[in-house]
Amino acid sequence: MTYNMSALEAAEFGKLGIKVERGTSNITTGLDLFTVSVGNCYVNLFVGEVTTDIENKSVNMTIISTPSTGTYSDIGGVLAIDDDDEGTLYTVEGDGTTILESDGGMIQGHLVPFIVAPGVIEATISATHSGSIKFTLWYVPLEDGAKIVAA
Repeated sequence: MTYNMSALEAAEFGKLGIKVERGTSNITTGLDLFTVSVGNCYVNLFVGEVTTDIENKSVNMTIISTPSTGTYSDIGGVLAIDDDDEGTLYTVEGDGTTILESDGGMIQGHLVPFIVAPGVIEATISATHSGSIKFTLWYVPLEDGAKIVAA
């Protein structure tokens, strides 16, 4: 049974809100990472971690929000992830421009929290490759019943 916190409980839960983890997987051409349902959600932190080295070939990643109605928006713009090692961390600036990448064991949390509407958060990848990434986010629901789950 899954417990869906109210917006007030989530705000009281901690600074980051509700944690949702998506298991590691190879993202070859695009993949839904998270599903947003019922209402809008405020994403406080979004992190990807390479769990298996990314192949050394031209591979670009973009993180986007595709709402159930309307058009998609970039959450994090194009980043070359080719030849990234296990343990590399990714986050987004939160303004739709850049995906930030770790250069050795640490990364700054994204600068601007962002709001997503019901729909999906997905990663688009420019080429088939070997390697895997695990994604985690923390959020606060902005409407009763709103939630984000791993896709």
